[in-house]
Amino acid sequence: MLTIDLYTEITCPWCMVGHHRLDKVLAERFPDLAVDIRQHPVLLLPDIPVTGLYIPDLLQTRYRIGDPKAAFARPEAEARASGLDLDLSRQLWAYPTQAAHALVLAAQQRGTQHALAVALSKAYFLDAKNIADVEMLADVAADHGFGRTEARALALDPVWRDRVELEAAKSNAAGVQSVPHFIFGGRFAINGGRSEDEIALSIARAKSATTCWRSSLSETWN
Repeated sequence: MLTIDLYTEITCPWCMVGHHRLDKVLAERFPDLAVDIRQHPVLLLPDIPVTGLYIPDLLQTRYRIGDPKAAFARPEAEARASGLDLDLSRQLWAYPTQAAHALVLAAQQRGTQHALAVALSKAYFLDAKNIADVEMLADVAADHGFGRTEARALALDPVWRDRVELEAAKSNAAGVQSVPHFIFGGRFAINGGRSEDEIALSIARAKSATTCWRSSLSETWN
């Protein structure tokens, strides 16, 4: 079993591309590899109001980018190169992600964490859903091991919100500066908009290192 720690922000387009590429590489190049993908929250805009922020205004005020298409062009092109139809003009609002991250954290115990994170990302980017809307979150979570009432309660629970904040602080303390951030087998880290080949190479290195370690351990005890 290869452990993959994945640090992402649900509303980050590069994280959407990273999710897609990781799943694609695993399916096409490592179909027999057992993996445990562990999701860790990163809060890029932790103080967004519940009503959301208009992304063109956000790009202008924070990054001095007057034309959103200029900011969208590269992640869209990278997504298309991997077979993902990503049109960032579909979703022009940024929303708080703490409630969504809370559900992803809770999903670890259900074995649906990665699938739920991907589904929430698709709901936000591809279907232009409000990622902070509790009813929408319950709709998506209901397909990933949650009851709707349970999902709504969890998304609104301040205790789970605090867990998200704590885990995000741990991500920051661990030096995660650029997302998506991958750690394969606890040893091999890459971040940002990496290609399928780069992701595959890291998986192969981690897989090889794990196999060598197990062989060495077996020889030691036999």
